Amino acid sequence: MTGAGGGPLARLLGAPVETEEAFTDLPGPGGLFPEEAAHIARAVPVRRAEFATVRHCARTALARLGAPRVPLLPGDRGAPGWPPGFLGSMTHCTGYRAAAVARADALASLGIDAEPDEPLPDPGILRMISLPGERAQLAALTAELPHVSWERLLFSAKESVYKTWFPVTGRWLGFEEAEVTLRPDRPDGGTFTARLLPADSPFRTLSGRFVAEKGLLVTAIALPL
Repeated sequence: MTGAGGGPLARLLGAPVETEEAFTDLPGPGGLFPEEAAHIARAVPVRRAEFATVRHCARTALARLGAPRVPLLPGDRGAPGWPPGFLGSMTHCTGYRAAAVARADALASLGIDAEPDEPLPDPGILRMISLPGERAQLAALTAELPHVSWERLLFSAKESVYKTWFPVTGRWLGFEEAEVTLRPDRPDGGTFTARLLPADSPFRTLSGRFVAEKGLLVTAIALPL
């Protein structure tokens, strides 16, 4: 396990956020509450291991904020439930699990996502997740900094946007409803801005940060109150 300061997510989020990251899974589903174990009982072993590990990360980070140790069950559209007075976000991909949490009186929402620093698995996915202006931006970034999988990074940024949006609105947000601008300010990271296109969005923009390291693309948004 990697606590605050030791992994890519910790580089993106500081106080009032607590983070915890893991690069290997716990040995088995130990540590789950009975309700959590029941929820994941029919899943394949790999899924059960990642489910248990990412919740261990979340509870470890929550404990630093004084939160009670409670089940963290998926709710509507898979969004995790949190103890009263707390909020957060979880993510996992091959070789990486992470959680970010905060007190609900410190932030309005949190969204994190991690992806392998690899091309999208199907070239057709890009048109599904991007707008024409974003595709032009990706082409320019790829020409300038070809060592980063920018299309996959755009996907990750939009996942972080959705994870930030949903707890506030309780509504679905399509990939085409957020226009993301990526701004690298160093070879392995930078910032991004998402313009929210729904007319009734409670906020017009979201700002986040990203890092590309250790074969991972990690994005994060902390929405102020």
